[in-house]
Amino acid sequence: MSDADRPKGASRTALATLLGTTLEWYDFFLYGTAAALIFDKQFFPDLSPAAGTLAAFSTLAVGFVARPLGGLVFGHFGDRLGRRSTLVVSLVMMGLGSTLIGAVPSYNSIGLWAPVLLVLLRVVQGIGLGGEGAGATLMSMEHAPEGRRNLYAGFPQMGTPAGLVLANLIFLATNSLAGHATFTAWAWRIPFLLSFVLVGVGLVVRLRVTESPSFDRARQEDEVVRFPLAEAMKAGLPRLAVTLLAVVANSAVAYVFMVFTLSYGTKHLGFDQRFLVLGVSGAAVLWFVSIPVWTKIADRKGRRTLFVGGSVAILLWCAVFFPLLDTGNRASALLALAGMGLIIPVTHCVQGAIIADTFPVRVRYSGTSLVLQIGAVLGGGLAPMISSALLGGGDSSTGVTWYLVGMCALSLVGAVALFRMVPETPAERAPLVPETAGKA
Repeated sequence: MSDADRPKGASRTALATLLGTTLEWYDFFLYGTAAALIFDKQFFPDLSPAAGTLAAFSTLAVGFVARPLGGLVFGHFGDRLGRRSTLVVSLVMMGLGSTLIGAVPSYNSIGLWAPVLLVLLRVVQGIGLGGEGAGATLMSMEHAPEGRRNLYAGFPQMGTPAGLVLANLIFLATNSLAGHATFTAWAWRIPFLLSFVLVGVGLVVRLRVTESPSFDRARQEDEVVRFPLAEAMKAGLPRLAVTLLAVVANSAVAYVFMVFTLSYGTKHLGFDQRFLVLGVSGAAVLWFVSIPVWTKIADRKGRRTLFVGGSVAILLWCAVFFPLLDTGNRASALLALAGMGLIIPVTHCVQGAIIADTFPVRVRYSGTSLVLQIGAVLGGGLAPMISSALLGGGDSSTGVTWYLVGMCALSLVGAVALFRMVPETPAERAPLVPETAGKA
């Protein structure tokens, strides 16, 4: 690609990664919404409401447990064969898994096989998303023009709230058109079956992007290694541990906000399901539109200050989030949700770039996937289930609040430790090239 064509190619790649991650997160979040509102009745009807919700959230967690496996497999081949081909496979896997979830019979039809099939397909979803998360960020960031790495690394991150909004709106539209009884009985399957069409569109777009220039350069210079994960681990356990600690809270808070809130608000606070889904979707729109703002600030001022400031802000908001919801007042609930939509992206938008800069180009996909997906398991994967367990059969959210505040405090400590461990360098805001790729 010529220098004149590079900005155009970078923009096309950024938009392609945004579209691809949007569709993958649509599939993943669709499951989360259904787990919060539908799956307890469809797949665990013999359990009490509290136990059914916990069981449904347990199947949600299974997808997160599978994500590190997907990250390791796709990371290995992404570092060996290239980013582009692995991202195509991950998109197809995610789409097929979601489509088949829409075809799984209920417990009343096939008994125990229903939740078993649900869990197996959730594993397929998790493996697919495990390959997507790091790969899309690297693909966009490694195409970035000079001085705009954080902005371009933020485009795939925008797919998270975009996928949430798309999933929630299609979920609500189907519910409204079919009627609540019909939707609960069988029409909830329609959004899952629609994944087949949406992924087909995403696949056409993704096949048009070129391979990462950084990976091409590493391949031309014969830097591709046989076992990239083993090489990535040479970053050292202390640095890997504090990097993981720094990013774990964002995932936990996001999934409590996006998933657990729907169950808690409807079953314990008496909020209308439609109101909560629209409220979370509106907050996700704020999340989406604010990411380019935060990433531009990171490119100008440095991502470290932004990340630490965001970590403090999210800790403080977690302390008031559930108390605002617990008022039962719609205006207070909307304020709580909107605050999450504005604060979560501050750390979310740059965490991919922070993790990626732990590793050189030749092992970056494997290393980034390892940290990102383990963080997702320990954070988002367990958060709705832990929150449900802390709530138990009661209505007090105090335990959930302390859980989130504690997670945020741990991540703040991890971020400060990471940034003190590794001195800041101008390379953090420079174009992504092999000579500077190992700097944090």
